[in-house]
Amino acid sequence: MEVSHMANCSNVSSPEQRPMPPSSAAASSPSPPQLDYDVVVILAAMLCALVCALGLNSMLQCVVRCTRRAVADPVGWVEHRRAGAGLKREDVVALPVATYVASPAPFAAGCAICLSDFADGERVRLLPACGHRFHVVCIDRWLLAHCSCPTCRRRPSPEADGHGAVVGEDHHHRLQVLTAA
Repeated sequence: MEVSHMANCSNVSSPEQRPMPPSSAAASSPSPPQLDYDVVVILAAMLCALVCALGLNSMLQCVVRCTRRAVADPVGWVEHRRAGAGLKREDVVALPVATYVASPAPFAAGCAICLSDFADGERVRLLPACGHRFHVVCIDRWLLAHCSCPTCRRRPSPEADGHGAVVGEDHHHRLQVLTAA
């Protein structure tokens, strides 16, 4: 008798277990899962950590490589570092200085550093290796920080790189008159 009683209980359905009509079942189809805000934040933080770790790894490799080079060959390392540095002040002052005189040419010559034209009577420094001219103040400041001509990148004096024509001692402090060409 108990079995029939249990059979009767299974046929009774509660309001939560009632089958839904076909029209309402189609309306409540399962929606695609939405990304949780916390998951997005965690993924973004992990991506940032990865980028930072890769950058730190690259920086440390560079430091280790430079340290090895400096320890293994200190003289060569110092020469390599010095190659890009500027000239000594006495070498810069020894370069020839001239007075600029404008010619009636339709174009004006100018300083490639400050981008202004030369005026009559201005003192310009002539680089003997390449012949480029600049204002004395402009090129002196440049050559103290760099070791080459700002226009053609040649070394300004034959003593600096061993190339070019020999500059005589009489050019060091002599003023010349240059015309715009």
